[in-house]
Amino acid sequence: MDSALAVHRLHFAFTITFHYLFPQLTMGLALLIVILKTVALRTGDEHYNQAARFWVKIFAINFAMGVVTGIPMEFQFGTSWARFSKAAGGVIGQTLAMEGVYSFFLESTFLGLFVFGEKRLGPRLHWFSAVLVCAGAWLSGFFIIATDAWMQHPTAYKIGPNDQVLLTSFWELVLNPWIFWQYLHNMIGAVVTASVVMASIGAYYLLAARCVEYGRIFVRTGVIAGTLATIAMLFPTGDGQGKMVAQNQPVTLAAMEGLFDTSEGAPLVLIGQPDTDKLTLDNPIVIPKMLSFLTYRRWQAEVKGLKDFPRDQWPDNIPLLYFSYHIMLGIGTLLILIMLVCVWSLWRAHLFNNRALLWALMLALPFPYIATTAGWMTAELGRQPWLIYGLMRTSEGVSSRVSAGNGLFTLIGFMGLYMLLGILFLFLVYREIEHGPDIEAIPAAGGAQ
Repeated sequence: MDSALAVHRLHFAFTITFHYLFPQLTMGLALLIVILKTVALRTGDEHYNQAARFWVKIFAINFAMGVVTGIPMEFQFGTSWARFSKAAGGVIGQTLAMEGVYSFFLESTFLGLFVFGEKRLGPRLHWFSAVLVCAGAWLSGFFIIATDAWMQHPTAYKIGPNDQVLLTSFWELVLNPWIFWQYLHNMIGAVVTASVVMASIGAYYLLAARCVEYGRIFVRTGVIAGTLATIAMLFPTGDGQGKMVAQNQPVTLAAMEGLFDTSEGAPLVLIGQPDTDKLTLDNPIVIPKMLSFLTYRRWQAEVKGLKDFPRDQWPDNIPLLYFSYHIMLGIGTLLILIMLVCVWSLWRAHLFNNRALLWALMLALPFPYIATTAGWMTAELGRQPWLIYGLMRTSEGVSSRVSAGNGLFTLIGFMGLYMLLGILFLFLVYREIEHGPDIEAIPAAGGAQ
C-alpha cells in the first residue's frame, strides 16, 4: 500500500474513532432523558426531573466534545481525500449539509432551551424541548448514516463529465435500502451505550452509599432500557444488517467469518485465527451449519468463500476485520447476559442490594464503547478496498498532493490535541459525577417511587 494512502487512512480512522466516542452517548442519552422527563411529568416525582438535569449536564459536555472533534473531519475530506470529494461531493454534500443543520441548529438550539429555560417554559414545554433535542440528535445520526450507507451501497447517481458522480434523486439517496438496518443498528447501539453508562454510574452511587435514590433510578432505567436495546442489537437489527452484507457484499461476509472455502451448510465460527497466506482458519471452534441458517434461513444453503472471489476484491486487512467482528459479537453477547441477569434481579427486587451485580454493571462501562468501535471497524474495513463500493477504490480517492510526511505531521498533532481534550473531558465528567444530582432541590418528604 502507498505510504501516503496508509497515513491518510490512519489519520481519518483515528479522528473518526475518537470523535464517535461522544455522539454515541449523546444520541442514546437524548432518548433516556426524554424517558426520565416523561416519568417526571406523569408521576410528579421531582427525583426524575433532577435525574434528567444531572444527565443533561453529561449530555452537554459530550455534545460540545462531539462538535469540537467532528468539525476537523469535514476538512479532512478536502485535505486528505480531495479526489473523493471532487468526484462525490455532489452526493455526500447533500447529507452532510443536512446533518449540520439538524446538529447545529435544531439539537443545539433546543439543548440551550432545555438547560436554561425550565422556569420560563413550564413542565410540558420543557419536556417538549427534550423531545426536540432527541429528534435533532437522531436526525443528525440519520444523515451521517445515509452518507455512509451510500458509500456502502451507492444509489441515485449517474456519472457526469470528468467522472464526477452526480445525484439523480435526493429521496432515493435517503431511502437507500442499506440505511434502514444500519441506522436502527447504530442508533440502538447508542442506546446500549447510554444505558450501560447510566446503569454504571447508578451502580457506583449505590456501592458508595451516596445519592441512593438517584442511583436506583439510574440503575433501573439503564437496566430496563439496556435489556431491550441489547436484545434488539442482536435481533432484528443485527440480523437485518447481516443479511444486507450477505446480499450486497458477499466477499465481506466471507472475510468477517474467516470462510475461505465455499460451503453448503457453512459453520458459524466462534473462535479461530484466519491465515491469509495458507488460506485456512486455524484452531476453529464452530457451530455446524449455523452460518448458512442465519444468513439464508436454510441449513444447507451455500455460502461463498473467499477463494471464489478475485484476490483484488478481498478486504485489505482480513485478520483485523475478522477480529473486530468477533470482538463486537463477543462483547455484545456478554452485555446481553449481564442485562438479562440484572433485569431478572431487578424484577425480584434484589438488584439494588446485590453488590456482585452492581460491580458487574459498574465495570461494564467501557464495554459498549469497545463493541461500537469494533462494529464500525467491521463496517469500514469490510467495505475495502472500495471507498464507494464497486465504484471508486480507496486508492483513487486520496489527495495526490499531500505527502505521507505532511499527513503524519498533522496526525501526531491531532493525537496530542485530542489527548488534551480527552483529559479535559474526563475531568469535567468526573467533576459532575462526584457532585452528583442536586439532592437539596428535593423536599425531605419526597421519595422516588
